[in-house]
Order: sequence, then C-alpha cells, then structure tokens
Amino acid sequence: MRATHAQAGGPRAADLLTVGEIARRSGFTQSAVRYYDDLGLLSAARTAGGQRRFQRGSLRRLALIRAARNIGLSLDEIATALAVLPRERIPAQADWTEVSDGLRKRLDEQITALEALRDQLPGCIGCGCMSLGSCPAVNPGDSAGADGPGAAYLPALLRHPCLGSTPG
Repeated sequence: MRATHAQAGGPRAADLLTVGEIARRSGFTQSAVRYYDDLGLLSAARTAGGQRRFQRGSLRRLALIRAARNIGLSLDEIATALAVLPRERIPAQADWTEVSDGLRKRLDEQITALEALRDQLPGCIGCGCMSLGSCPAVNPGDSAGADGPGAAYLPALLRHPCLGSTPG
C-alpha cells in the first residue's frame, strides 16, 4: 500500500500547485487565491524565491469557499467553518462532516429567510394596493430609518452587505 503524503512527511514538490494552476483548476482568479491565502482560508508553502505552492487539498477548500459564497455566507463565516479542518494533514471524511454539520444551521436560517422573502413578494411588487393603511411596507415619517442602513423590511439575514466587493 502506498504511503499518503501525511504519512511520508509532507507533500512532494511535484504534488504542489502554483497559484496559476490552482486558480485554473478551481475557477477562481489568481488574485482571489492570493487573497484567500492572505486571509488564512488557504495555506501555501513558499519556495526559496517566495512563490506560493498549494497542496491539492486546497482545491477542496476552494470548492467549499465557492459554494459558501454563492449561497451568501460571509468570509468570516467561511473562515469559522474552515477553522475546523486540520492543517497538519489531509482532512478526513469525519473532518468534512464536522464542517457540513456546522454549516447546516446557517443554511437552514438562509432557507427560512429566503422563503419569507419569497412569500412577501406577491404583496410588495406591483401590488397595486389601494390602502397604505394596510400595506406592510408603508413607512410613514421614515420610521424604518431608525433601524439602520439597508432594507429594513427584508428578513434580517438578507440585510447583510452585498458580496460583490471581494474577489472570487
């Protein structure tokens, strides 16, 4: 039976990916890969010349980052989830199960918020209601402004800042 990299004392140079290779394989830009490494979501070894080299297992982390970003998780939430994974060895199935269990509650909250938004849409988009007195979105005197910035009538989970301002 062949030894794994963890058993053999670490990855061989041939098993490490450059920034360009990992970007191409993951679908992220090179700048996003570097950014996620700088944030600690990934970890790269450095060559004598200071170039980053990533273990192939980083592709799994990037896949999780992609999925989590696409469903609206913040980078802080992603960092918390990834912190569960070991850095000294290739994560095992049990490690990934722990990550997914941790994300399940957050996903359930997201689903609940999206369902609430979906259910509000028929009454708020082009409703043509004839009575502002019974409209759930009426905001006399801009009282919703006291609730802070953003769309105060959206479910709380959907009020976080837009995600388009960070790479990837």
